[in-house]
Amino acid sequence: MTLLLIAPIGVPLLAAACLAALGGRRGTSWLGGTSWLGATAAAAVLACGIALAASGPRTAIGGLLRADALSAFMLIVIGAVALPAMLASPGHLAAEGTAPRDARRYGALIQAFVAAMALAVLSASLGMLWVAIEATTVLSAFLVGHRRTRNATEAAWKYVVICSAGIALAFLGVVLLHFAAEQAHVPAAGSLGWADLAAHAGRLDPDVTRIAVALLVLGFGAKAGLAPLHAWLPDAHGQAPAPVSALMSGALLPVALYAVLRVKTIADAALGPGFVRTLLLTAALASLALAAALLLGQRDYKRMLAYSSIEHMGLMAFGAAIGTRLAMAAVLLHALGHGLAKTVAFLAAGHLQRAAGSSRVDAARGVAARAPLAAGAFGAAVLALLGFPPFSLFASELAMFRAGFAAGLGWAVAAVLALLLAATAATAAGTARMLLGGPRTGPGAATLPARPPLGAAAALLLGLPVCAAIGIGLGPLHGLLLDAAAVLGAR
Repeated sequence: MTLLLIAPIGVPLLAAACLAALGGRRGTSWLGGTSWLGATAAAAVLACGIALAASGPRTAIGGLLRADALSAFMLIVIGAVALPAMLASPGHLAAEGTAPRDARRYGALIQAFVAAMALAVLSASLGMLWVAIEATTVLSAFLVGHRRTRNATEAAWKYVVICSAGIALAFLGVVLLHFAAEQAHVPAAGSLGWADLAAHAGRLDPDVTRIAVALLVLGFGAKAGLAPLHAWLPDAHGQAPAPVSALMSGALLPVALYAVLRVKTIADAALGPGFVRTLLLTAALASLALAAALLLGQRDYKRMLAYSSIEHMGLMAFGAAIGTRLAMAAVLLHALGHGLAKTVAFLAAGHLQRAAGSSRVDAARGVAARAPLAAGAFGAAVLALLGFPPFSLFASELAMFRAGFAAGLGWAVAAVLALLLAATAATAAGTARMLLGGPRTGPGAATLPARPPLGAAAALLLGLPVCAAIGIGLGPLHGLLLDAAAVLGAR
């Protein structure tokens, strides 16, 4: 069983080493082979998540790695997002005419990025989680700036500066929480371990813990795209290659939120549920209001998807603020559904951007008649993101609202619904202009290919049927979601 904890980290790292050492010498023929190597590594992460969910809690490497129902579920999210992203990457690189050396670097970095996210959710301590989150920042910054254009480089630097500021705040929170644990005589070996901190939470100094938790929520919240440190997200998603945007939005943001949820478990035991609830409600409503306002005037469909990510992370923060078992299960289900739908949306948007030469909505007008597969996948993914049935986001949002009313937060549910309505109207209007408007004519009009490459086409077709199937019936996920919510202390 130890192998199940090591493999999600080791297999992507091994794939990264193979790509760095052997790749980039045979042009597009090599790119075709890497799709299977990358997809195999992502499938291994997904398979390990499923196996860990079935086998129960496990520890490895002297207690440094630990898996429970929550960790297993997050591995499933990472694997489910990484699989289509890896399948689409070679076609994306080939279409952009990426040089072999750059393709080799891209392949190695994206596999290491997946390994860092897997390490984050399998870490048994807050300190190792912080290191893994910082590693994702470093690795993904190079991927954001992959094109090396002025805009891409600027977006990468903005991403590094803002997220590093957030991670620095989180580091201060880690130090203060470690100090509080030492003062509470928590054993030194477990002063940052999840299990030991939760077991001794009642003895932590409330004032020090309150400051530490506020810094941790703000710091990890920056990485999750929550207001007020959200400004990196639209630029990074707008400039990153489509598969990287899919991984960042569908997997990295939930991994950062996972860190907030782990901190919330300790804070609730030490301070009561009110403190973190207030922090998360404030961040959730601010993020939703910001996303709704910026979506109203958005004319770039990749940035539109980025603001949609802020909206959905705000919605998940709202569910976490409610904190009941139903709400927490709904947050996790929403993370999976959002990851699947957003991956398809970004991959389809990447195909449309390459073909149209622009990510402006006006440049892709009437795209449905010229590129039915990419346009259809984009439209269906947007419908899923807007919460239409039968996709799982409808079920998760409904469960969150039910939990909010049951917890006496009807006023907050009403505010969230109003903001979601504005965001939904803006997103639907922008998508309709793309898919249903008249085709652009005259100089600069795009000639879109009818079909994306085979791997990219498979990636576009993978996510949404699974998202719909989960929305219709949870099946084995039902018990896993409840167990994961129980890990977070939800009742």
